[in-house]
Amino acid sequence: MKLMSVEAARAAMLAGVRRLDPVDLPLAEVLGRTLAEDVVAVRDQPPFTNSSMDGWAVRSADGAGSRRIIGESAAGHGFPSPLGPGQAVRIFTGAALPQGADAVVIQEDARREGDAVEVPASAPGDNVRQAGRDFRAGATLLSEGLRLDPWRLSLCASAGRDRVKVVRPPRVSIVSTGEEVVEAPAVPGPWQIYDSGSPGLEAMLRSWGAGVRRVTGVRDRREAVREAIAGAGGDLVVTLGGASVGDHDLVRSAAADLGLDLRVESVAVRPGKPTFFGVLGDGRPLLGLPGNPASAFVCAELFLRPLVAALEGRPSAPALRRVRLLAPLPANGPREHWMRARLSAGPEGEAVEAFLDQDSSLVRIFSEADALLRRLPGAPAAAAGEAVEVLPLLRG
Repeated sequence: MKLMSVEAARAAMLAGVRRLDPVDLPLAEVLGRTLAEDVVAVRDQPPFTNSSMDGWAVRSADGAGSRRIIGESAAGHGFPSPLGPGQAVRIFTGAALPQGADAVVIQEDARREGDAVEVPASAPGDNVRQAGRDFRAGATLLSEGLRLDPWRLSLCASAGRDRVKVVRPPRVSIVSTGEEVVEAPAVPGPWQIYDSGSPGLEAMLRSWGAGVRRVTGVRDRREAVREAIAGAGGDLVVTLGGASVGDHDLVRSAAADLGLDLRVESVAVRPGKPTFFGVLGDGRPLLGLPGNPASAFVCAELFLRPLVAALEGRPSAPALRRVRLLAPLPANGPREHWMRARLSAGPEGEAVEAFLDQDSSLVRIFSEADALLRRLPGAPAAAAGEAVEVLPLLRG
């Protein structure tokens, strides 16, 4: 099989997907979704100059001294008349500054005596928020392609939006093959193990905002695999197991029966070399992952997560960062190696250490890892203290 580099394989995969259609939804239903439009301000925020403190609205040009109180301005209820020389208006936080006033004296610095108030000198703009300080009408507040979190939802609401267009959640189907796996609470036979791969992939996908359908218990028969893929539905099909070319690896041939246009045959990556990708005859992209859990989870981070992001129209390249290596590493072989590793913080900054056992069948190590450490093909031995690239894993 033709081996592709990780970057080339990812690029070929992303070329096989397009952003899903937008839907118009109320703000209450779009948390975690991706904007399919720009959000533009329809008016200034704040729409009027207002007070940032409780106190007294005054004309700074009048200087220090006594002011005659002529009224009150509260949030939602402004004072309608202009402020003249020697006058003051009682004002509260967020209330509109009366016409003619240009400063607010905080209440702790003033002394009221009946219908008058004694205030110190002030400067123009003291304790005042100018109209449009947050944003101006016509400004683009949020751009298409951003993921909506609570703070961005608040900005949408402050711009007067009760609905926005977002990309609908991707629907991903997981087809888990292999007669050697069973799912709890079923009792494994003498030659079987529990299925840890498909529950883990489902959880990963849901944490990325995708809807998931799992098709499990698919027998190692070409027609059974073909029927499972054909009936799985979804915007993206992910197969787990049977990705290689052995006698019992039937996913490729079953997918070929469904018109698979193979775009990635194999990837020069460790773990996960048998990973492949193509587009089925009905237009659905298909990502074939190895059955070993570590291989599947590493390649899910490298390829599946970017595919889900691309379906939503978001940036899809993994975000790597450079940290210090805690323990030395031997020279790497011809394939890019993504090692399960643990990050730590110390007096010299963030550091990383790879687990000693990187066997692709081990699930427990992945449960303890919080990063993948990248080793390029043919990389020389690395000494402790050298900078290496890591992909942090989102952990609770």
